[in-house]
Amino acid sequence: MRRCATVLAAARFEAGNERATAINLYVGNLPFSTTSDDLANLFAKVGAVTSAQVVTDRETGRSRGFGFVEMGDDDARKAIDELTGTQLGGRPITVNEARPRAPRPPRNDRRY
Repeated sequence: MRRCATVLAAARFEAGNERATAINLYVGNLPFSTTSDDLANLFAKVGAVTSAQVVTDRETGRSRGFGFVEMGDDDARKAIDELTGTQLGGRPITVNEARPRAPRPPRNDRRY
């Protein structure tokens, strides 16, 4: 984990003002063994990574098989072109620009 933090800090420093134009990327079909560090290292080969996160199940802590990577605009477009279909752990990954999360209605089934 410490190495990933160092890589991300260096990427933020190199990115400079790119943070204002950062794009959030959706990365799908990840092997369940993939960590956020693995994801950051893969995308760091293409460009400066601002953040990388593999989404995990709240109850089990197990990977849900997808994640998000934030990169500068040009690096993100390059990552989409170069990494879509790349094999990671024997699985072809999907890389797309993330869509904003749709608003959800409040849940009424909570019993306290």
